[in-house]
Amino acid sequence: MDTPNTGDFANIGKSVVIKGELSGSENLYVDGQVEGSIELQGNSLTIGPNGQVRANVNAKSVIVHGKMDGNIRASQSTELRKTAVVTGDIVTERVAIEEGAFFKGKVDIQKDMQKAGSQTVSHKSDPKLEPRADDKSTPISS
Repeated sequence: MDTPNTGDFANIGKSVVIKGELSGSENLYVDGQVEGSIELQGNSLTIGPNGQVRANVNAKSVIVHGKMDGNIRASQSTELRKTAVVTGDIVTERVAIEEGAFFKGKVDIQKDMQKAGSQTVSHKSDPKLEPRADDKSTPISS
């Protein structure tokens, strides 16, 4: 199993219990217990094999080896390793779930918003998509 270099990660050890809002501007490795919310926008979260997290998470990337109960919002990627037990919804750009991992929830794959914005296509450029003058249908609004 890959354990992160502690020089690259802030560390929450096995015996540490945190309740409340946790935020930071560096990568975080959790091998203890966290309950509440974790806000690491622009940074990575790794939940170690002993980690137990009951929180909604917002981070650049999330890797779960331990237990996670809550929603994950990761701007780049989410990985559930074979020892992971995750209950909650995932919104991310890329997801990987190893064989043996337990996951209960839904996954919403979001494309990169900057790329999607540059590829906007207007239906007005195609005359076949224009409504006909004799068309009496009601447009669907979103």
